[in-house]
Amino acid sequence: MNQVRVGVGVLIWKDEKILMMRRLGSHGQGTWSAPGGHLEFGEDPFECARRETREEVDIEIDNLRFKGITNDIFEEGKHYITIWVEADYAK
Repeated sequence: MNQVRVGVGVLIWKDEKILMMRRLGSHGQGTWSAPGGHLEFGEDPFECARRETREEVDIEIDNLRFKGITNDIFEEGKHYITIWVEADYAK
């Protein structure tokens, strides 16, 4: 059964640059992306952004703010609603 998943993407600013990473997982492997991941049940999107950033690039962020929402349907049959968060590099 196909289902829509909710993801959170994080645009992290430092010195007027945005952090990008090369994806390692099965979805988009080898492509460049902002940090992010799945929103867990009961989780706030900003907390998801903090957690995924720690897990994927081992940094802390602050000054989180809502950026936008995208409706993403991928060729491999995956469908995501992505909540985009903008944040500043903290350390």
